[in-house]
Amino acid sequence: MNFNRINTIEKNISPKRVLVVYGPRRVGKTTSLKKYLESQKNLAIFSSVGDDLKMRELFNSEDRDKILNFAKSYDVIAIDEAQNIAKIGIAVKMIIDEFPEKNIILTGSSSFNLSQGISEPLTGRHFMMTLFPVAQSEIEMSDFELENKVEDFLIFGSYPEVLTTEDREMKKRILNELISSYLFKDILVLDKIKSSELLLDITRCLAFQIGSEVSYGEIAKTVKADSKTVQRYIDVLEKMFVIKKVRPFSRNLRNEISKKCKFYFYDTGVRNAVINQFMDIKERDDVGALWENFMFMELYKKNSLDRRFDNFYFWRTHTGEEIDIIIEAGGKLYPIECKWRRDKMKIPKSWIETYKSEPIKIINKDNYLKELRG
Repeated sequence: MNFNRINTIEKNISPKRVLVVYGPRRVGKTTSLKKYLESQKNLAIFSSVGDDLKMRELFNSEDRDKILNFAKSYDVIAIDEAQNIAKIGIAVKMIIDEFPEKNIILTGSSSFNLSQGISEPLTGRHFMMTLFPVAQSEIEMSDFELENKVEDFLIFGSYPEVLTTEDREMKKRILNELISSYLFKDILVLDKIKSSELLLDITRCLAFQIGSEVSYGEIAKTVKADSKTVQRYIDVLEKMFVIKKVRPFSRNLRNEISKKCKFYFYDTGVRNAVINQFMDIKERDDVGALWENFMFMELYKKNSLDRRFDNFYFWRTHTGEEIDIIIEAGGKLYPIECKWRRDKMKIPKSWIETYKSEPIKIINKDNYLKELRG
């Protein structure tokens, strides 16, 4: 299965701005960056600083003359895993101030480590871009072919290595290795995260409740931990691009849910690996929740690829009326309901009476590509 992410990088490069590319491990940042550089005719240098001690020493030196002398020979400077350079922000600021015409691209897997190193030195001098698991619009395949593979996307997700593997058992092995490496090894190096067992329990708890409203207190009771610890662990899972928190939309009605949140996994394959459930769709009782997770993240990825900054919510009242996704864009509200099959939906009366919004869209497996690739 082929996919093209060069355009994603090209669209986000801007004059006089450093492009900072975030994203989880193994999502294709390095490969996409290399392919982009291959498409450039001008002088470029690619450095994987995790393997390049001399490069780390140079950028950490704060020696302006040495850094600028290095940079002047290249039109494009790409630094992979830039969070490994403690003073990367200062070094890159020197370069972009002296050579504003150069294209500088930094990548990093850990949003908080990388952002701490660049946020202050590069204020007003950088744009951020998040590279997610592959979006439907990035896959070079006809709509007919994609529709025939939609069940695979729900079960195994869309990490690049998973997409390019046809064997189902190999897909499982890749996903299990993926969560054991970046989900646990990377997170457990943090001082605030000390228990791998508790981390797994919290992640599993969230995996079983995708599409449902949860509170930190409820999760804490389930995993037998205090709420502050649970909140800290979940915050790290968010920053490591494992889960996405979605807040409720609430403005007018007293009985609207206003405190509980929903959590979706950035990748459904990772979610299924966490709870070790790779059964076929026809054997599952969670297909509705999987479909909602899949559609939310695909809409969210499309929003990012289109360089939009819309707000995403869900809506529900304590009396049980609900809408899966609310997108707030340009002062308008776009309600969306996710249904795996062509099920009819009763339009929530209180929503219609309370809010002026666009008509509710019902997205199912037969029409979803019109929304994502239209």
